[in-house]
Amino acid sequence: MSPALPGAAGPVLHAEAADGSLIAYRRTPAGAAAEPGATGLPPVLLVHGFGANGAITWQRTGWVDALTRAGRDVVTVDLRGHGDSDAPIEAAAYRAEVQGADLAAVLDSLEIPQVDVVGYSLGSRIAAALARSAPSRVRRLVIGGAGPQELFASWDLERARQLLDAERSERADGGSDAAAVPAGEQVMRAVLGTAVRSGADPEALLACIEGIAGASLDLPSELPVLYVAGALDPVPRGAAELARERGAEYLEIPGRDHVSTLTSRAFKDAAVRFLS
Repeated sequence: MSPALPGAAGPVLHAEAADGSLIAYRRTPAGAAAEPGATGLPPVLLVHGFGANGAITWQRTGWVDALTRAGRDVVTVDLRGHGDSDAPIEAAAYRAEVQGADLAAVLDSLEIPQVDVVGYSLGSRIAAALARSAPSRVRRLVIGGAGPQELFASWDLERARQLLDAERSERADGGSDAAAVPAGEQVMRAVLGTAVRSGADPEALLACIEGIAGASLDLPSELPVLYVAGALDPVPRGAAELARERGAEYLEIPGRDHVSTLTSRAFKDAAVRFLS
């Protein structure tokens, strides 16, 4: 057992994936002052995005507190290549189906037969992979910060490597030359900059980019889904249309971009209601 990360919900435990990789997770029980009426509902599994981890994405932004106050047990996961999980450097190790099976391994380790899931950005695609491969294990699903076009499919891997190297150098030098990056690469640089600051292994990040590129958001037709997107976020473009085609719920958060959508109180409140 590893010590808890600063700001994490509890001690770090590990589940063993099919390829032997160790996947870190934390479980937080419903709060003592939980609101009534949530008894009998399954735990909520929270799946973070690229370059982050469970503590940064869910604990420090108030999600774990919001859900435990609502009477829900919460499980946060560090995806492979992130946080306290193992970080292979082969692209095939990061395919959506592999990482979806990692989530199932965590549930098996906890002996949890079914969960509600909230995914954000990359985490939404991993959650979708779990729902496709093991539909009985997902009762309800919130897809946040993701749309029909997978972000990494449009990235040049070599350019991503160059920008990662640049971000690491700037971090060491204490400087930044934003003007040197073309306008079309602003999203790429922002995403990679966040990943570098999280302390993730650059080689693992590049493998993740290559392995997840083009991953689908396809879901079982009977699964209840809530789609959430920030009005200023280009990443989930088309999410409203996906929701409309599916007859699913959709929430757009005014004035929010890819990062600030995650911290929105409206997002948390909508997720708690939807999963109740």
